[in-house]
Amino acid sequence: MTLSAAFCRAQEALQLQRADSEPLENVRKIARAAAKAWNTEAAWAESRENGHATVPRLRLSPQEREEDRQESGSLSENPDRGLSDR
Repeated sequence: MTLSAAFCRAQEALQLQRADSEPLENVRKIARAAAKAWNTEAAWAESRENGHATVPRLRLSPQEREEDRQESGSLSENPDRGLSDR
């Protein structure tokens, strides 16, 4: 089943709304990750709908870019591993 860009953007907005209203940090992180995944899928859907076969650019907010930057260099839970393998 192919998802439409409109559906993906609606799901992204729903997850962002959930992240903004949730009091628990772990649930906010999950909702933000889900929103990011819907953003990626929406970008692909928009590219497909516009007839492009190239890799689309993602619409990440400055906060999302900063979170990605911070997560990419996070330490592993195992002290002997150094940086995580994400």
